[in-house]
Amino acid sequence: MEAIARAVYKDLEAARAGRSIEFKLGPLPKVHADPGMMERIFTNLLDNAIKYSAPTQHAIIEVEGYVGNGEAVYLVRDNGVGFDMRFVGKLFGVFQRLHRPSEFSGTGIGLSIVKRIVTRHGGRVWAEGKLNHGTTIGFSLPQAEADNA
Repeated sequence: MEAIARAVYKDLEAARAGRSIEFKLGPLPKVHADPGMMERIFTNLLDNAIKYSAPTQHAIIEVEGYVGNGEAVYLVRDNGVGFDMRFVGKLFGVFQRLHRPSEFSGTGIGLSIVKRIVTRHGGRVWAEGKLNHGTTIGFSLPQAEADNA
């Protein structure tokens, strides 16, 4: 998972062009899952973190994970624009945007794709945020599928 997250971040170099972003990648639990699907998850989550931290002069994007309570947990955190938690229920829906298209580009399907992949692997997904204080997107996979790194 660490190698996938690192490679995805590197592949998103064009999206980071001209930006000051501090990328922190902690140890991540290993899982037995489709590598292509895990890459898709990290592509969507890291792309969002890069996009929604754009107004921040010095962006910080963190990826970390741990094993606990019967699951491998992964967190992608940024210090970007965040969102109002009153609308968290809409975040993982298809074409549900919490920001105007004129503010941030995108199709509005990235997080719904993440949710679908995680759910098919028997896991769960969630989000926490605060306007102008960033967002954390978390997902977990059953520990039966995980081997702590």
